[in-house]
Amino acid sequence: MQLFVYGTLTDPTRVEALLEETDATAAFEGSATLEGLERVEGRYPTLVPAPDADPESSVEGQILTVDEAALERFDRYEGVDQGLYVRVAVPTTDERKLWTYVGDPDRLGVDASDWATDDHFRDAIRRYVARHVTVGGIHE
Repeated sequence: MQLFVYGTLTDPTRVEALLEETDATAAFEGSATLEGLERVEGRYPTLVPAPDADPESSVEGQILTVDEAALERFDRYEGVDQGLYVRVAVPTTDERKLWTYVGDPDRLGVDASDWATDDHFRDAIRRYVARHVTVGGIHE
C-alpha cells in the first residue's frame, strides 16, 4: 500500500521513530502531487477542497510504501480512531492503492466552510476526493 504524505510524515526521522521497536516497514518512494486540494495550516496541517474544485490547485508531498502494521501505526499517530484525521483513498490512473489523511477542520482550527455539508465529515471527504482529486504525478 502507498500513502501520500504532506506534513510531519514527510520527515524520515519522524517515520523511523514511529516505527521504532515494531516489525512495521515503510519506505519513501518519491514525490507526488495531489490536484484539487490545498494544504492549510491549523493546529496541524490538513487538506481542504480547492476553491470551486480548481484543478490548478495542488499539494506537493511524498509517497510512502507501507505494510499493514505501518498503516495501523500511522492511523494511530494521525488520530483516525479519535476522528482527528480521516484516511481516504485517492483515485489513481493505475491499479495502485493510494491513501492520504485529511484532518477535521473544526478540530484543527481551520475554516470548515469548504467542507460544508449535511453529511458526516468522513463521508463528505470521501465523496469530494472521489470526484475532484487526482494524482498529478508520482516521481520515483
